[in-house]
Amino acid sequence: MSRRLAKRYLTESDGDGNPLPADTQAIAEEELRETKNARTQALTALRNWMEQNPKFMAVRIDSNFLLRFLRVKKFSVPMAQEAIERYILLRQSWGIAFNQLDHTLPTMMELIDLGYIFVSPFKDKRGRRVVVYRPGVFDPYKYTNQDMCRVMGICYETLLEDEETQVRGLVHFADGSGVSFPLLTLFTPKEAVRIVKNGERTLPLRHKEIYGINVHPTVKFALDFGMSLISDKIRKRVRLYSSPDDVEIDKKLLPQEYGGEMPMKEMIELWKVELASKRDILLLNDKMAVRLEMYSEAAREGAVSALRAGANTCAGADAVGDAMRGLTGNFRKLEVD
Repeated sequence: MSRRLAKRYLTESDGDGNPLPADTQAIAEEELRETKNARTQALTALRNWMEQNPKFMAVRIDSNFLLRFLRVKKFSVPMAQEAIERYILLRQSWGIAFNQLDHTLPTMMELIDLGYIFVSPFKDKRGRRVVVYRPGVFDPYKYTNQDMCRVMGICYETLLEDEETQVRGLVHFADGSGVSFPLLTLFTPKEAVRIVKNGERTLPLRHKEIYGINVHPTVKFALDFGMSLISDKIRKRVRLYSSPDDVEIDKKLLPQEYGGEMPMKEMIELWKVELASKRDILLLNDKMAVRLEMYSEAAREGAVSALRAGANTCAGADAVGDAMRGLTGNFRKLEVD
C-alpha cells in the first residue's frame, strides 16, 4: 500500500468551514488578511499539501484546525505549513508531556481546582478571553514539569478550538505570589529555551496583552531570562505591576480575589464545564502522527530552526538510525538553537 493510501484523516474536510460573525470577520480581514478568497485558496493548498506530503501519517483536515495556523501566520501558506509540521512533530516526539490532554486525570483536576491556570468566563471589550495564572500554587515537590506542560496544554488547546479566540487573541493575567526558587529549577535553561521558543512560534495562539503582578525580586532574574527569549513584539505587550489594583484591565474580568465580582471557585467550575465540552477533540489530537525517521534529530528535539525554509528539511541516513534507536521524550535531551 502506498504512503498516500495509508494516510489517515482524523476529521473530514468541511470546505471553508463556518463563516465568522461580521464583526469578527472584519478583525480577521484587517489584522490577518483573511478574506473569503484567501481562506478558500489557502485551505485548498494546505489540504493538497497534507495529502501529498509523505511525512504525515495521521492528520486533521477540518477547517478549524487548519485555520488556526493560517491565522497566526497571517495567511502565509508556507509559514502555516512549517508550523503545522512542527506542531505535530513536537506533540509526537515530546508526547510524554504534550499528549493525553485530559482534564479529568487526577493530577490535572488538582491543579485546575487549585487555580494554577484557568480562563475567565468573561470577555473584554474586544471580545478576548482572559487566561489567569497562579504559578505560586504549583508545588514543585509534588508535581513535575510534565504536569505543568500538560495542564497548560489543556488550557491552550481548549481555547484553540474556538475560532473567536483564533482571530481575536488572548489576554493573560499572572500572579507571581508564592513563586519560589525550587519552582524555577523544574526546567533547565536549555529546556526553558526550547519550550518558550516553541510556545511562541509553534503553538498557534495570538497573545495580545500580558499583565503580571507580585513578581518577587528573588525570581526577577528568571523573568529577565524568559523575557530575553521572546520576540520584541511580545515583549512590548508585557506589563508588570506591584498590585492588582494598578493593572490596566477591567476588574470585572478577574476573579473576586483580584477585584472582580465572581469568586475564583465559580470561575474554575465554569472553566471545567468548557474543558469537558472539548475533551474528546483534544484526545483525538493524540492520534496525529508523522514519520519520525524523516526528520533530523534537531527537529525532533524541538529546534525551531530545523523546519524552516518551507518545512522541506528531511532527515538523512543518520537521522533514520537515531529514530530506530528510539526517542525517550525526556526534556533533559533538549539543546539550544
